[in-house]
Amino acid sequence: MKKQLREKVYAKYCGHCAYCGKDIEYKNMQVDHINPHFGYKELRDDSFENLNPSCRRCNHYKRAYTLEDFRNLMMTLHERVVKQYITKVAIDYGIVKIEPFEGQFYFEKL
Repeated sequence: MKKQLREKVYAKYCGHCAYCGKDIEYKNMQVDHINPHFGYKELRDDSFENLNPSCRRCNHYKRAYTLEDFRNLMMTLHERVVKQYITKVAIDYGIVKIEPFEGQFYFEKL
C-alpha cells in the first residue's frame, strides 16, 4: 500500500481504531478491509472507502469476517468470556464487570 493512502486511512478517524476507538500510533496501525478479501472474491475492493484504520487486536479478531459477521461475533463475546473460570473469579471479587457490546463500532458512532 502506498504511503499516501496509508496516511489517509490513518486520518480517517483521527488516529483511532475504527472498531474499538482506542488511540493508535501511525506505526502500529493496521489497515483493515471492511469487506474482507479472504474467501470473498466478489467483495474484493481496495478502495479507500473499504479501508479502515485498526489496532492490531481488532484486526486480528475481525480476521476475514464481514462487518456484520464481526458485529455478531462481538454481540456474543460477553457470553463466551463469562464462561471462563478466571473471569468468574474476577467477577466475584469485583475486579471486572462484563457488559454486552451495544452493537455499534466506533466509526458508526461518529
